[in-house]
Amino acid sequence: MSVRWEPVALALVVLALVAAACTPPGAELDDRALAQVGPEGRQEWRVPDGVERCDVGPPDVGFESATYGFAQTENNNPWRIAQTESMESAASANGVELLVTDAQSSTPKQVSDIQDMVAQGVDVLFVPPREEEGLAPALESAREADVPIFLVDREANARICEEYIAFVGSDFVRQGERAAEWLAGETDEEAKIVELQGTVGASVTADRGEGFARAIKKYPDMEIIASQSGNFSRAEGQNVTEQLLGAYPDLTAIYAHNDEMAIGAIQALKDAGYAPGEDVTVVSVDGTKDALQAIIDGELGATVETNPRFGPLAFETARKFLSGEPIPQRIVVQDRLFTQRNAKKFVDSAY
Repeated sequence: MSVRWEPVALALVVLALVAAACTPPGAELDDRALAQVGPEGRQEWRVPDGVERCDVGPPDVGFESATYGFAQTENNNPWRIAQTESMESAASANGVELLVTDAQSSTPKQVSDIQDMVAQGVDVLFVPPREEEGLAPALESAREADVPIFLVDREANARICEEYIAFVGSDFVRQGERAAEWLAGETDEEAKIVELQGTVGASVTADRGEGFARAIKKYPDMEIIASQSGNFSRAEGQNVTEQLLGAYPDLTAIYAHNDEMAIGAIQALKDAGYAPGEDVTVVSVDGTKDALQAIIDGELGATVETNPRFGPLAFETARKFLSGEPIPQRIVVQDRLFTQRNAKKFVDSAY
């Protein structure tokens, strides 16, 4: 098979894609997006004029006959499990073969997983990078074998149109900004905030932190008094919060980079005699079932959605690419904000 790698200038373009096949809670459209749902709920999307796209020819293989690879970072939390299930379900619905690996939270293993799938002859790869750095050997192996890569839900320090075709996922910077804006409104713009960061080195960690910090600077009486990684883990989120409560007993708010850490933090607060939702306001990102229930219970204030169920979106993007259509360099899903106003509406359909 042969792929033409011809770089095109980078562009940051927002294209929101929503489908009935992407199980709710799902993304919402805004005036920057053009999307429509085709027959049998299959995702259909159109690209606004002026959007920069990679001028890269597809491998010589049809969509139905191609073998796909999904190099998952881990399957130890609800978000990742739901993402893997969505990819597998979409592959089955499209009648195509999908190889799935589990890097078990290890970047070296993810590199090895990708290289192994390339050696097995996959035609297209979907990769959620565990970290921004460290994937270079795997990306080079794929490039040498002319295997196109789509980065899903996280980005990597790699060359667009050369080492990967497109990014498909959420705007993590905007997620951090939305969490900060909600928190400012909820606390009358006055708070001492502890930030529970995600995995060190991951693009999502950097972006959610950047967006939150940028928005908080608008409010003179809101201060991030401590930031520490909880590694996107419920247990680590609880342990880190226990330590920070000892050092900062006067904290009034917690911003967690994902719901798992937020739920761990809520448990730590309760164990220490605090009343989550009253003494301390907690805001997070993801939109899991447990998080929406915590909002209903009054313990979590809000969570910004990151929908993991974009298997249909990933495969529809691959379908268009393999048919020869130029693909937008960034395909960004628009996410909801879940609060007391709408958590009950979506809790039953959450993951």
